[in-house]
Formats: sequence, C-alpha cells, structure tokens
Amino acid sequence: MNSKLYVGNLSFEMTEDEVKELFGTYGEVTEVKMITDRYTGRPRGFAFVSFATPEAAGAALEGLNGQPHRGRNLAIDWARSETRDRKPEGGGGNRSFGDRRERPSRDNKSFR
Repeated sequence: MNSKLYVGNLSFEMTEDEVKELFGTYGEVTEVKMITDRYTGRPRGFAFVSFATPEAAGAALEGLNGQPHRGRNLAIDWARSETRDRKPEGGGGNRSFGDRRERPSRDNKSFR
C-alpha cells in the first residue's frame, strides 16, 4: 500500500521543515520533497510527503485535505506510482503532418 502523498496548494513561503512538522502530527514523516522551479529555485506550491506507514499517510490525508493553512486550502491526494506509464522523454519527434500532405507555405494563411 502507498505511503506517499501529493500535497498541493501550499503557501509559497513554506519550507520542507514546516511541511514535515505539519504532517508529523499524523505519524512519522520519512521524506518531504518540495518541488521548485528549475530556473528560479522558488517553490512551486506543491510537495510529496512520505510516511513510515500507509496508515499514517491515510490519517494525514483525512485530517488535512481541504483544511486551511496559511490562507490556502490544502489539496492532498495519494501520490501516483513512479512506475506509471509515461510518454518517452526526449526531443521533438516526428513533426510532419500525419497524412504526409504538403505543408502550407508561409504566405498561405489557411492551414485547412
């Protein structure tokens, strides 16, 4: 059973320690991963919280989901499995038109 939660709608000023303290009242928190913007390093307003037991995670979900914290209502759900089907990463791929028709010229504004 899953013991990791997705926590959304966090205040942008919250730190990992504050999230751990908030969720620690429901059981032992083993990890907090705050998601940050890759360019600015600022928090994006959501995190993943892992618990020692699924029961503790369930208690936190029931106790905190929808509750106001720092002027925002927390949005909590079970985190998706990291092994879920994902689209392959990488660049562009085939950018041609599916039926191989001729591409419209730049001066032709109608793209059908």
